[in-house]
Amino acid sequence: MAEEQDSIAELSFEEALRRLEQIVHELESGDVPLERSIDLYAEGDRLRARCEERLKAAQARIERIQVGPGGRPNGVEPLDGE
Repeated sequence: MAEEQDSIAELSFEEALRRLEQIVHELESGDVPLERSIDLYAEGDRLRARCEERLKAAQARIERIQVGPGGRPNGVEPLDGE
């Protein structure tokens, strides 16, 4: 399981999302034995967390331009810095 967590940590957002979509499709097919379903669900949960982590990191990097008097830019602040 540690190897799987390491490999998930190395995935890009797109790769993690693609694998998560594969898992959802496989689970929705209904042709998966119970033990495999449990394993897939656990992997999917780790992938969901990875995607969320990547999205939060991207959001933290987004900045909003601040406009000063006369409409001229005078700096930036984090998007959520309202």
